[in-house]
Amino acid sequence: MSHARPRPDSGPHRESRRTRAIGALAAVVVLSLATAAPAGAAGAAGAASERTEGLREVLFVGNNWDGTADVIHSSGDLARIGRLNVVPDKDQRLTEIYLNPVKLAYFLGIRLGPGEGHDQFVDDMYSTPDGSAVVVSRPSFADVVSLDVATGRINWRFPVSGYRSDHMALSPDGTRVAVSASTSNTVHVLDVRTGAQLGSFATGDKPHENLFTDGGRRIWNMSIGEVNTALDAPWLDWTKGDRRITVVDADTFAQVKVIDMRERLDAAGRSDLSDAVRPAAFTPDGSKLYFQVSFFNGLVEYDVVADRITHIKTLPKNPATSEDRTTWVNDSRHHGLSVNPAGDKLCVAGTMDDYATVVDRATLQEGPLVPASKPYWATVSGDGKSCVISESGADQVTAIDFATGRKTASVPVGDHPQRVRLGHVPAGWTGPSAR
Repeated sequence: MSHARPRPDSGPHRESRRTRAIGALAAVVVLSLATAAPAGAAGAAGAASERTEGLREVLFVGNNWDGTADVIHSSGDLARIGRLNVVPDKDQRLTEIYLNPVKLAYFLGIRLGPGEGHDQFVDDMYSTPDGSAVVVSRPSFADVVSLDVATGRINWRFPVSGYRSDHMALSPDGTRVAVSASTSNTVHVLDVRTGAQLGSFATGDKPHENLFTDGGRRIWNMSIGEVNTALDAPWLDWTKGDRRITVVDADTFAQVKVIDMRERLDAAGRSDLSDAVRPAAFTPDGSKLYFQVSFFNGLVEYDVVADRITHIKTLPKNPATSEDRTTWVNDSRHHGLSVNPAGDKLCVAGTMDDYATVVDRATLQEGPLVPASKPYWATVSGDGKSCVISESGADQVTAIDFATGRKTASVPVGDHPQRVRLGHVPAGWTGPSAR
């Protein structure tokens, strides 16, 4: 298979309520530490219905190099509804950076490293429950901002510790957002309404992906270590730093558990694989965690309660993809993973290999390889029927049917789309009234 030249990038669930058996104390402890949980019961559904009254479900697409977020239909044709400028304060931020030699050094480092020669203006984003604002992490500006969707103006700004902000996660009730501060090995948890910090916790080196689990009672953070050097040979893996999953209590931010995937991968007979956990997704019942790791064209299945790796799936390579790992920006080969609401299909973005595919969970057999240019992220459409990927090499977003594994729609977006998130805007919204 040969299509557009791959240009890798770093990075990129609906949780349903899991029934608990109150039995042996050990089982209770394990479930309370590790089970990813869900939002689903009738009461929660009713509350969600009240929150979304008068709102329109949409997909937010973060165009990292543009500094914009496109708002598109959440299902079907993915047609664009409007666009937000996520850097309305760009001149002010650049002035501050150019007047501070240390900030300038990191700013230029981001441009030359993970930005592939571009500034990174939007990494992740989530809308507030009432659809009035969208909260955005901006790596090059090392901050998180809340933007009023009606006016495009900034409601609040939170500078993260260190010099770069990264992936975020929204709590199931939509009131808190966790953001990785990748150069300070810290995750900040913020109030989405005010931007006030509710707490923070320490992580491994270069915190990346965040996931709320157990109905919002736990936060899982995956640290990926150093990914911006050319020390990519397997025997130099020790230079990559402390990579681990850190699980904390979402209220107290106390550390609950640390999971070292190096030990689990070795036990599974795969000491050759990196333990840098990239995009990850829980099954709806929280029993399994699927994740991608640096340099690997495939995915790993981890049994949460048994605390062990149960399957490792290698996916096809693109013959046109260079095997020189130093050309894979930020150490990623495949970056983007989601699970459909039924929990029986996975969607994989084969970033470096220029395809996306739907994988059957029971057999781990991949479906058709859908050509895609540097697919960077994979999420689920609003109706749950499709996987939606961002094609960062083609500046478009594409839907793939979970049932057939075939492409159903594509829509052009801004420069270098990365994260794609479901959210809401007011019904009838078409863009800010003032810029």
